Amino acid sequence: MNDAPQLLIINVGSTSTKVAFFKGLKPVVQDTIVYSAEELSRLAGLQDQLPRRRDDLNRFVEKNDISLAALDLFVSRGGLGKPAPAGAYAIDEDMCRDLLAGTYGKHPSALGPAMMLHLAGKYGKPAIVVDPPSTDEFTPLARISGLPEIERRSAFHALNQKAAARRMAGAIGRPYEDLHLVVAHLGGGITIGAHRKGRVVDCTHGLTEGPLTPERAGSLPTQDLIDLAFAGTMDRKQLQARLVGRGGLAAYLGTTDAKQVEAMIRDGDEKAGFIYQAMAYQIAKDIGAMRVALKGPADGIVLTGGMAHSEMLTGWIREWVDGLAPVFVYPGEDEMTAMAEGGLRVLSGDEQVLRYGQ
Repeated sequence: MNDAPQLLIINVGSTSTKVAFFKGLKPVVQDTIVYSAEELSRLAGLQDQLPRRRDDLNRFVEKNDISLAALDLFVSRGGLGKPAPAGAYAIDEDMCRDLLAGTYGKHPSALGPAMMLHLAGKYGKPAIVVDPPSTDEFTPLARISGLPEIERRSAFHALNQKAAARRMAGAIGRPYEDLHLVVAHLGGGITIGAHRKGRVVDCTHGLTEGPLTPERAGSLPTQDLIDLAFAGTMDRKQLQARLVGRGGLAAYLGTTDAKQVEAMIRDGDEKAGFIYQAMAYQIAKDIGAMRVALKGPADGIVLTGGMAHSEMLTGWIREWVDGLAPVFVYPGEDEMTAMAEGGLRVLSGDEQVLRYGQ
């Protein structure tokens, strides 16, 4: 294990930075640095968070006596950059400039590549992102909405969907690039993708489409949404928060915690049972739609993400999709391991590093 490649991996979220030091696929040490919403609210923009987040990362490195000079690779979760096919992308100034400016969408994940670019330059090591959320492999047909002014866009849990698909492929002894799969990431956000021979040719959008989730409304009847928007009860910001953050289970049941919902169901709460089953039903409907998008036989349906731990939820989904394809369940969203796997593919030469924007 001493000769195994060494990787430093970070995953920057809205109120946390997950960081891990890997030797090969073994996480030697890992931690989650948590920030309060109040603390971050005092910082005007994303770039104002960089010094604090960078200092905390350095403290993690020093505390655990990690030699950055001995590392083989820096890996960060990707941000909302220029849409491009999945893969490993070298972190460079152009990528970081787009991410920090919010050119293609604003999210704190933009900070991760900037932090890694700084360290990579300091120590003369390569730095990459793996399967960023702006991964776009849509077919032309998948981009059509219903209005020429609006194009369907790709924004989904690419890292975890691809990792779960590869694990399923390994389990049956076939290359991911040979398979036709439907992959459903089940978490605070839910995305369901059609994976055709290693490419996600269609997928529900993580914020604006798909089933209701613990905190998001998902697809809604458009005319009724227009009525709600112009009813005068909410401004634009309040409505956006209602759709993403306080929609879904939160709106119906007052909680985003699926475990709490299941406890309510066990205690006899019929409404909780009905809404939770409705979420399973909507997930299954979108699995069916993506099964059609494969345009051919399906090798499997993969359920992953944190809520895939729920036997209640996955059991209901199985009842609806039974007969479409074999179902495989890989609970959790171990993005740190998924990034380590991508980094090792790069270091072994099994995957080539791509250039951002090319």
